[in-house]
Amino acid sequence: MALLQANKDLISKGMKEFNALLNQQVFPNPSIPEEAMVTIVDDWVNFYINYYRKQVMGEQQEQERALQELRQELNTLSAPFLAKYRAFLKSL
Repeated sequence: MALLQANKDLISKGMKEFNALLNQQVFPNPSIPEEAMVTIVDDWVNFYINYYRKQVMGEQQEQERALQELRQELNTLSAPFLAKYRAFLKSL
């Protein structure tokens, strides 16, 4: 069952905004532990999910599927950011 177009558009918008957030980040000096950065990124993902929860359309099942897909996409976007942060920590 395909997602509603409105939900696909919201997912796309959320991904674009989340990617912009990640691209704005400047690594802290002094640095924070990798585990702390993972927690921060998880908090950002949860913030976006909660924000878009109020905007998804359709039946409950459709809404949950859209939010699950959004979460997967945001986690996918965060993986390269976290890898980059790990490399930053190793360079110190």
